Amino acid sequence: MSEFHGTTKMQAVNLVKDSAGEILQHVYRALQAKGYDPIAQLTGFILTGDPTYITSHESARSLICRLERDEILEELVRFYVQNQIEG
Repeated sequence: MSEFHGTTKMQAVNLVKDSAGEILQHVYRALQAKGYDPIAQLTGFILTGDPTYITSHESARSLICRLERDEILEELVRFYVQNQIEG
């Protein structure tokens, strides 16, 4: 019988974390595909936090729920500033 006195090291499972921008693009396309106005739907979601503004088509709702609303706003402001103000 062998004794094990060392510490077992667990390896964390690397979950692929999409960036907020990638998630927003995916959700936007899913909303378009279902015939919704993506700007209106995303605005409703950001203002209220109600996930029913986002379609479940292409897992868009579950993806957007991975983000905090402040993360979404931060990404939108970053994108706007980089594309409108800085260049």
